[in-house]
Amino acid sequence: MNAKKSFHLPRRQVIRGILATTAFGITAKFGTGCSSSAPETQATSSGEAKPIVMGFIYVGPKDDYGYNQAHAEGRTGVAKLNWVKTVEEASVPETTSVEETMRNMIEQDGATVLFPTSFGYYDPHILKLAKEYPEVQFFHCGGRYEEGKHPKNVGSYYGYIDEAQYVAGVVAAHTSKSGKLGFIAAKPIPQVLRNINSFALGARSVNPKITTQVLFTGDWAVPVKEAEAANSMADQGIDVLTCHVDSPKVVMETAEKRSIFCTGYHANQATLAPKGYLTGAEWDWAKLYSDYAQMIKAGKTLMNGGIPHLVRGGLKEGFLKLSPYGSVVSADAKKDADAAKEKFMEGSMVVYKGGIKDNTGKVVIPAGKDLKQQDGELEKMNWLAEGVLGSVSS
Repeated sequence: MNAKKSFHLPRRQVIRGILATTAFGITAKFGTGCSSSAPETQATSSGEAKPIVMGFIYVGPKDDYGYNQAHAEGRTGVAKLNWVKTVEEASVPETTSVEETMRNMIEQDGATVLFPTSFGYYDPHILKLAKEYPEVQFFHCGGRYEEGKHPKNVGSYYGYIDEAQYVAGVVAAHTSKSGKLGFIAAKPIPQVLRNINSFALGARSVNPKITTQVLFTGDWAVPVKEAEAANSMADQGIDVLTCHVDSPKVVMETAEKRSIFCTGYHANQATLAPKGYLTGAEWDWAKLYSDYAQMIKAGKTLMNGGIPHLVRGGLKEGFLKLSPYGSVVSADAKKDADAAKEKFMEGSMVVYKGGIKDNTGKVVIPAGKDLKQQDGELEKMNWLAEGVLGSVSS
């Protein structure tokens, strides 16, 4: 990580300036590699195969120790393929700015594949651009694609990172002395609620009486509120913190300052809390992005049905991983956590096993009904599990 501050103009502003100084702007839409011929058979005038150009867009900085860094690391991984060219832009708001960035990547860089990674990019921005550029493939990170409703050149990918959160909950419960855990979250959307509930259920598999206090900040990156929440939880005797925000940096650093423990999210934050970091739920996007590249190279697309519109995977599929255990993690915690991880790897673990109540006492998954990871009902989650203190409306 480079801690130095440098003057930086957003890439879209640079391109806008270049176009403004030319006699005319390029407005024609590129013929893309999503036609019937496979990308590797398309040659340049020199006879060399044209690379697959993939564009990556992040809502925050690439070195945020979190969501955006995880995707940027995934881009670095796929860029190692010598027949792939990547372009990227960071700190692009969930506004029409992302539309401008996508257009620039398509029209100036020749991108035929785009990964606009933030949740809020999808509707209306990706949906709008997908209709304008029907030959470009748009892959969105999240669960918002609807078959028959959204354009055929739009796909959705996501990982069952709640598997790693469940394992982190096991470690947290073994480590906690107070029996009080804390979860700082951005918004009560299904993906976030699933992480909260899986973490809590993992913890309660060790200690059925343990509680997880949840606090929603209202947005993906609100450092002041995240710090206030972390300090408030420490004041209440909570001794293990975790989170689902874009950058866990503030939460991890605050936990360390308050001499309590923490588990990370998105990427590895061990260096931020060398004494209290227990483990973390990390994305491993390099494999998925490389898998997409290989499919596209083989001539497969969203439009011809060669690439699924919904792609999901967990620990078993290599979409995610766990941070190495910290020095304070006990042998018993490692044993139970490893056992849980192994069940996920085998495909035998069922987190949402029938007989689950929400935190108001209502049965949300009746006895005899098990929801496995790929069950679509989990992607519509709107409740907090028993043992979680908080409300989805807070």
